Amino acid sequence: MDSHPYWHKQTVEKPLYSSIEWSKPEQKTQKGKLGIIGGNKLGFISVAESYEMSLKAGAGEVRVLLPDVLRKSIPASMTDVIFGDTNPSGGLAKNALNEMKALGDWSTGVLLIGDSGNNSETAILYEGFVKEYAGPLTITRDAVDLLKNTSQELVDRPDTLLVVSLAQLQKLFRTVYYPKVLTFSMQLTNLIEALHKFTITYPITIAVLHQNTMLVASCGEVTTTPFDEPMKIWRGQTATTAAVYWLWTLSKPLESVTASLI
Repeated sequence: MDSHPYWHKQTVEKPLYSSIEWSKPEQKTQKGKLGIIGGNKLGFISVAESYEMSLKAGAGEVRVLLPDVLRKSIPASMTDVIFGDTNPSGGLAKNALNEMKALGDWSTGVLLIGDSGNNSETAILYEGFVKEYAGPLTITRDAVDLLKNTSQELVDRPDTLLVVSLAQLQKLFRTVYYPKVLTFSMQLTNLIEALHKFTITYPITIAVLHQNTMLVASCGEVTTTPFDEPMKIWRGQTATTAAVYWLWTLSKPLESVTASLI
């Protein structure tokens, strides 16, 4: 008898949910609209990469929100960009919430891609957005760290995907007082079991890299995929592709994210 019936293994040769790739919408209007938020005065490379990549991956439309300090820096290839006020640290200011909400209203799903700047005002802005936006939300890189004070709201929030490092997942478990200690040396099966139980407790979807394996967990089910390109996660590429695939099948985050990894 299988001791882990909730664990589903994927390889390049044996994709678990190939139907998601096959049924990729043909028409632009059915491919969904992705809103991307991030960037600060010191950097927006990941935002620009995410914009290009999401269109290549199959998003119907992509719109980006950046701090207005970057108005003169954006490449000509980024054609759909809106700007919000910049705070003194170079990130989005608190009163950019209206622009964030407008982007949320326009989009099928929103991606907080990071490069946000480690600033308390931007953190408060992001927290406000998370509380008000009800649609599919993907969060990765330093955007996860900015939202540490709202961890409980995040894990309680349906339609939320976190693409995180193990260190970020450790912090999340601690912050919500989840009674399981995660370690870098833990066996893969132990992390699978922890994510199984965590995503039964909370309606969140989590994607995390451990021991050259990408784990995706949602509703108690866990998939694993061999993964040896950690830079794709740190640059935001993994979260971008996952967010796009999720646009097509909003009711199936586990299947969408897992399919996006192949």
